[in-house]
Amino acid sequence: MVVSDRYDSRVTSEVSESGDALIIRVAGNFDFNMHREFQRAYRNMSPPPRTFLVDLSETDHLDSAALGMLLLLRDYCVEVASEGNHPQVELMNANAHVSHILSVSNFDRIFSIR
Repeated sequence: MVVSDRYDSRVTSEVSESGDALIIRVAGNFDFNMHREFQRAYRNMSPPPRTFLVDLSETDHLDSAALGMLLLLRDYCVEVASEGNHPQVELMNANAHVSHILSVSNFDRIFSIR
């Protein structure tokens, strides 16, 4: 039996080359089990980026908890807004299934989706 200490996070984040965006990638099923990982990906950045890009290219499915986490990210942007800087959230690269869930949930009216 092989036991590995390696832990692969299903949520990763990195600052864009320009430095004005934080790219958060979510792999697999985006659900309540990712709550802490997802929050850690964007909290406590100083200064906050101008844009939070949530890359859903590796996301297979999202549930209502994931939708709630996206709303919490939007609320966080309001919380950290300073003079002239109100970070935005953009959702990108969703597959057809995830795009359908976002559309049915009217998230296309709340977020920029590309």
